[in-house]
Amino acid sequence: MVAVFPFLWMVLSSFKTNREILLTVPPTFLPAAFYTGGYLKVLFDAPFFRWMLNSLFIGVTTTAAVVFTSALVGYIYAKFQFFGKRTSFAIILLTLMIPFEVIMIPEFLIVSGLGLLNSLSGIIVPSLVSAFGIFMCRQFCESVPGELLDAGRIDGASELGIFLRIIVPEITPAMSALTIFTFMGSWNNYVWPLIVINDQAKMPVSLAISYFNGAHMVHPSYVMAAAVLIVLPVLAVYLVFQRQFVEGLALSGIK
Repeated sequence: MVAVFPFLWMVLSSFKTNREILLTVPPTFLPAAFYTGGYLKVLFDAPFFRWMLNSLFIGVTTTAAVVFTSALVGYIYAKFQFFGKRTSFAIILLTLMIPFEVIMIPEFLIVSGLGLLNSLSGIIVPSLVSAFGIFMCRQFCESVPGELLDAGRIDGASELGIFLRIIVPEITPAMSALTIFTFMGSWNNYVWPLIVINDQAKMPVSLAISYFNGAHMVHPSYVMAAAVLIVLPVLAVYLVFQRQFVEGLALSGIK
């Protein structure tokens, strides 16, 4: 109930007027009259659908790239021997300890040098590979018996075939959990798009909340309505992958 209450408050507040939210003392839990003006403002007085499509494109592209690269690199680190394996993997893990604020300026300079500023590619490219995803998939790949891989090689399967037909089905729970983590992170990403994008038409939906707050005026009804609409796609992804997500967390705990 404690976790659900803020979400419930947000939904109910989205049906209140700005006046009721700001001036009613004590604050009301249920709206005095269900007001849909906040949703109408968000949906029809701003390019909200365009922002949703931008975020959907960013989220799907980033998630697909992260899941594929994490599974492939995790498989390589788990089942192959090569020079510098432990050192390079340790460096990958060390990157998890570096705050984003430290690499923000170098990352901006790189994206600027590539000519990707003020574009969706500028948001996507720095997120195509995930150190956490590599670590997670590597842990799952290590549990796959080597005999299965040897049997595949004896049957004439290529390394890519072994990866797609043996490894991927075995680590599906991890990939499903990683899909949720990555999509949520991409969908809710605020700071980096705020730095890269200055064209309103290219904004992701995570920046929509700031759009409905002016420099000298706060519109909490619009903000709450936008927040509810922003949460819905993430909730849908979670519901679709819920079983695999829980299974992935359970197996991670066992490991």
